[in-house]
Amino acid sequence: MSIDQRGPAVARTVSPPVSARRPSPSPAKAVVVIAPLSLTIALGLWGIHRKNTMWGDEAVTYQLAHRDLSQIWLTAQHVDLVHALHYAVMHEIFGLFGGGLLTLRLPSVLAMSVAASGVGLLGLRLAGPRAGLLAGLVFPLLPQVQKYAQEGRSYAMVCALVTWATYALVVSVPHRARWRWAVYGFTMLLACLLHEFAVLVLVAHGVTLVVSRVPRPVLRAWSVAAAGVVAGLLPLAIRSAGQSGQVSWIDGPVRLPGFLAVAVVGVACALAPLGVRGPVRLSALAVPIVVLPGLLLLTASLVKPLFVDRYVLYSSIGIALLLGAWMDYFLRRQRTSRYAWIAAVAVLAALVPTSVSLRTPQSRTNDVTAIGATVRKEGRPGDGLLYLSGRYRAWTAANPEDTRFLTDLALAQDPVSSNTLAGVELPAQGIAARMLEFDRIIAVRDPAGAHSPTNPQEETKTSTLRRHFREYGTTRVNGARVTVYVRDHDPSPKAGPGSNSPEASGGLMG
Repeated sequence: MSIDQRGPAVARTVSPPVSARRPSPSPAKAVVVIAPLSLTIALGLWGIHRKNTMWGDEAVTYQLAHRDLSQIWLTAQHVDLVHALHYAVMHEIFGLFGGGLLTLRLPSVLAMSVAASGVGLLGLRLAGPRAGLLAGLVFPLLPQVQKYAQEGRSYAMVCALVTWATYALVVSVPHRARWRWAVYGFTMLLACLLHEFAVLVLVAHGVTLVVSRVPRPVLRAWSVAAAGVVAGLLPLAIRSAGQSGQVSWIDGPVRLPGFLAVAVVGVACALAPLGVRGPVRLSALAVPIVVLPGLLLLTASLVKPLFVDRYVLYSSIGIALLLGAWMDYFLRRQRTSRYAWIAAVAVLAALVPTSVSLRTPQSRTNDVTAIGATVRKEGRPGDGLLYLSGRYRAWTAANPEDTRFLTDLALAQDPVSSNTLAGVELPAQGIAARMLEFDRIIAVRDPAGAHSPTNPQEETKTSTLRRHFREYGTTRVNGARVTVYVRDHDPSPKAGPGSNSPEASGGLMG
């Protein structure tokens, strides 16, 4: 803008190439990169330990990342192949920086920070500096982004890779250089290998290009890159299809209302005349990212339940872009910024309770730290330990000290030596025989009403407890129940150091 005002004639005379070049966007780029990155890191580090607690999925990451690479690969052949690359990455990070709780979660904080910078740059390129800055700052404030920026899982990394793949897509449209499309394809493939459902964003990108009416060579280049991504993902998809039991716990859409609310807000923002810069419109890019991956997953769920909101976490990229551009449009229309500041303060105040709650142990589905501590408290040396079902063995595996003095009654082979997540259990008759050798059993099971698998081993566990033991007390913790069972011939068991009598432990409920 300033170049046009100075006088184009002089610019053409002195140096024609300079007059044709746009002003350097370096200052704007620096702001939209550094400000969102800094805010995301600050929010990510705030309460990152969650009172030194860990939830079930993180515990799986923690355990597998501590195994060597060959063990991770062998385990992935049996279960959780879709997360194998993430476990391998975390194994290397643990090797460099130690395997503590901070190391488990810090990569997600950094990945989400990189994603926030990418969102800012996307907004800058598509709608201008202020829209980019606002989009980049909105992104880390979204509750879902705050949540998964502090979890030791792959979702933040996937979100970062999808963000930068999307940026590579937008940059590649006008330039058409092959190496740019190669970068786009490679980045998307990495995202898909970290989590298969990242492939759904390819559909969103394709719709964006069609709606934007890009030239045929651009569509061909994108098609080749997308085909390469699908081809690279196909072996993993075929192998992991045999492990569909990993998502058997999904009996319906998980947190669907939140996704629908975001989609509605995003579409509403897109109705405003948002800023347009370049061949790809911001709304044409952002709306498909917000809507299509989740919609496709919901459609697939008609055959098999698969929808979980975190599987399409990268839809946050689209909603942040739309909100940032809408706020930029609002500010351009207003003669005074007073109302904008009032609205911003109100939104931030409304986010505070949610942000605080996300940093508590109760914000997650379960708390394996509390489960293990309860087992340790209620158990006495020599007691039997029983998991109902066996897959819950992973809940206490993060800290072996919690179960060190207890005997795992159903275990035939431990998780590490069997290259599994929860070990290999004895046949049903062997489990029953071992249970009858003990007068006290500590049982770890899911919350009342939660889904448990049915097989001979699990049926034997419950029937043996029902016929030969009586419940002495149950402690309920976040996501589980820890129950003490005693043999019928022992009507008044002694209360040991980890007293299990109702009188001695206020946390027990009959």
